[in-house]
Amino acid sequence: QPGHAEVSIKDPETMQGIHAGAYDPRMPAGIMMPPAGGFSAGAACRSAAVVEPKTSTQSPIVTGTGVVGIKFDGGVMLAADTLGSYGSLARYLSVPRLKPFGKNTVVGGSGDLSDFQRVSALVDELIRYDDANDDGCHLSPSDIHSYLGRVMYNRRNRFDPLWNELVVAGYKDGESFLGFVDLIGTMYKDDVVATGFASYIATPLLRKAGTNLSKEAAKKALEDCLRVLFYRNTKASTRIQVATITEAGIDISEPYHLSTYWGYKAFEHTEYHGHKK
Repeated sequence: QPGHAEVSIKDPETMQGIHAGAYDPRMPAGIMMPPAGGFSAGAACRSAAVVEPKTSTQSPIVTGTGVVGIKFDGGVMLAADTLGSYGSLARYLSVPRLKPFGKNTVVGGSGDLSDFQRVSALVDELIRYDDANDDGCHLSPSDIHSYLGRVMYNRRNRFDPLWNELVVAGYKDGESFLGFVDLIGTMYKDDVVATGFASYIATPLLRKAGTNLSKEAAKKALEDCLRVLFYRNTKASTRIQVATITEAGIDISEPYHLSTYWGYKAFEHTEYHGHKK
């Protein structure tokens, strides 16, 4: 080429290195030797491919159903069953879904249980960081509700949502708090909250019960909601836990079984057994 001195390379090792794609200072600028085997258009395309977002939880596997919550005179109460469903199989019978944080907040989660574990780990880390400051201030239920809303919205914007609906309940400075967060970051506060299928079945029952309730009446209202949910939802269980948050602190009951009654006329399908109604 014009402007370049003539190059003579006779060393077999040098020639072998050049044909293998190695750099040699005697090679004139502008001359590029192909790698051994030649150039690959497929390899170039693969190296330039856009990395797709993670989709590991786009199809939840082990899930929990509805969480219900209600305010009452002097506090707030949550209830949920302990069933972890593997698809439609009632696989894990003792999975607690009411998680206490600090001295005045409980978070209940429905949806993918592995994602709920991730959410719990994030809030645990936040609580530890807050305690490490040792400044006499502690996160309120409203603070945790806002934090979870930002976490869920951030993951939604990354197209890798945490597949959960969360209920945040707490009591601080003489006020009850009850809030909701879903997998796309939707947030609201209310006197009654329900997630999943319970939002369709339990919400009318909770609103009918009202919030001017005693502790015992609130517990009965939540038990009635979970009992009806068990009747109508194949992924619900009668083994439940109830969390009560008051000025005295957090009390989460040991799991216990709800009583059920199957003698209602609406439950009788005698035509399935060869009989007419």
